[in-house]
Amino acid sequence: MMKKQRQRLGALGEKIAADYLRNKGYEILGMNYFNRQGKRLGEIDIVAKDTSRNEIVFVEVKSRDQRRFGDSSPEENITEAKLHKLDRIAQIYMKNPAVADFNYRFDALSVWIDKTARIAKIKHLKRL
Repeated sequence: MMKKQRQRLGALGEKIAADYLRNKGYEILGMNYFNRQGKRLGEIDIVAKDTSRNEIVFVEVKSRDQRRFGDSSPEENITEAKLHKLDRIAQIYMKNPAVADFNYRFDALSVWIDKTARIAKIKHLKRL
């Protein structure tokens, strides 16, 4: 799959994931967050607030084309190194006084997209 196609699929997956979280009562605080000071460490796809638990949730979204990858698990691509990077970015985000007193966690959303049928299947993994 070409880079632009992967980027479009990823952006669509992130939009689907954000809509899913909103429908579950989460408040979306930001999308594609990265530290603006110092070394760029990467980015967090979605920063949300789980209003039922009053927690900040850093969400990694992994999207797949259902027709090409079937039921392979997108979350398999979330490595220990990726989690370490996400934790470093989250530490920077949590320095913001508006959220500093909240607990936080990491979740993953796997999104399988079938563009032809215009459907998506979502798996929400909490507390990575």
